Amino acid sequence: MVDITQKSNTHRTAIAQAIVKVGSHETIKAIQEKTVPKGDVFAMSKAAGFLGLKKTPELLPDCHPLPIEYAGIQYEIDGLHIIITVEVKTFYKTGVEVEAMHGASVVALNMYDMLKPIDKAIEILQIKLLKKTGGKSDIGTSS
Repeated sequence: MVDITQKSNTHRTAIAQAIVKVGSHETIKAIQEKTVPKGDVFAMSKAAGFLGLKKTPELLPDCHPLPIEYAGIQYEIDGLHIIITVEVKTFYKTGVEVEAMHGASVVALNMYDMLKPIDKAIEILQIKLLKKTGGKSDIGTSS
């Protein structure tokens, strides 16, 4: 683990994105109407994402445990794509981008798990960091 004892606390934010592609509009309709057999996909996946981002240092050996002072998970449906956006904020010595990406990946995996009984064509297309602020290496929104 990298030594961060000499670093100063700064306001840190990260926004990550994951994209899940489903196989049919019927799957989107089932999500929206909350008729998926395993339950409310958006609510359950949000809860899983919060658990995932909080447990990041337990699963990734070089991640420092840090206080997560805000986490938000949003969804957007674009055709057969579900765009997941995870935002994480803290005031600490190290960034939260891995926590944000881990949260987004857990949301996507939970969606996959909940939807696989009704849709065999689900794909997780992408997990990426969109924005990071705080510390020495800010990055802007990417496309």
